[in-house]
Amino acid sequence: MIGDTMETDFGIHREIDGLGPTGDGFGLGFLLHNSMMVDADSSEIIGIAAQELFYRQPAPNGENSYQLKQRARESEVWGRVIDDIGQPAEGTKYIHVFDRGADNLEVFCHLLQQKSDWVIRAAQLHRTVFDAAGQQTDLCQLLDAQPCLGTYDLKVRVAKRRSSRTAHMEVRAVQATIRKPKRMTPWLKSVEFTEMTQWVVEAREVNPPKGTTALRWVLWTSLPSASFAAAWQALEYYEKRWLIEEYHKAIKTGCRLESRQYQSAARLEAVAGIISVLAVRLLQMKLLARTEPNLPAEKVVPKQWLKMLRALRKRSQIETVEDFFRHLAGLGGFLMRKRDGDPGWITIWKGTQKLTLAIRGHLAMR
Repeated sequence: MIGDTMETDFGIHREIDGLGPTGDGFGLGFLLHNSMMVDADSSEIIGIAAQELFYRQPAPNGENSYQLKQRARESEVWGRVIDDIGQPAEGTKYIHVFDRGADNLEVFCHLLQQKSDWVIRAAQLHRTVFDAAGQQTDLCQLLDAQPCLGTYDLKVRVAKRRSSRTAHMEVRAVQATIRKPKRMTPWLKSVEFTEMTQWVVEAREVNPPKGTTALRWVLWTSLPSASFAAAWQALEYYEKRWLIEEYHKAIKTGCRLESRQYQSAARLEAVAGIISVLAVRLLQMKLLARTEPNLPAEKVVPKQWLKMLRALRKRSQIETVEDFFRHLAGLGGFLMRKRDGDPGWITIWKGTQKLTLAIRGHLAMR
């Protein structure tokens, strides 16, 4: 269950009733929190398990840390969506995978209540914890004192201000206990939180190139991680988190949610719901085109879509899911040359628009 929140921004110069502040406070839009269900072994996208659309509420002026904990907070959406998903059925195991925004006690407690496991990236690396002997320390110091369980090499792709390289990573793991904080939220008081013990897994780059920041991931997890293989499994689950980023890209860049010209928040909310379904469908097909390119298109593509695309691309053979996806993008301007690589979301969306318009015209004619 890969969860994350997506921000929208429809621009401050448009007259749209009902939107709230986003970004640095100068944008207007809403937030969309999604939980994507993915097969843990194959990475196949099953669908969206839960979703909540909500609006950011500005913090009161002069608020202190105590007052913050007593009011409703934006971070509570993580717990609400976890509860919406609920407990796994018998014979099924849920592992929730979150980024640093979910590193708080309420999230851990919601997951325990729903009998689910988790892998969550730590945001508070100097959080006070207790080791197995009950000695107080902070998270970084506890990890530094652990022996290396094993190593692996990670290929780092080129990015802004970063050249490609192979990073040598060391893996450590240890159990840590979080005890009752001095100030608790009303919800933590209601569940009578006292303490919680879980595993911490770290992957840290050693001897990075001069002038380069060392790579480091620290993960909270409920999964036993005493061995290198077990710790590696938790890291592997976290690596699947990019799928939710790709899904949000499909909604915004692919399906162009922020370009919609409706003049009220209620209509934009409705179209966001429809686009969420379309985006997950397109992402499913895009990943299948990459991982199982020879899969027959009839098995995964809606029959109506396939029939119309074959009619529009008359001289082309469209038999596999890869054929379908490339020709869909070709309808949107993708040149389909071998050196062009995989199609991007813009050409995919333009092709989808043309395809659905052709289908609507055909149905109207009939």
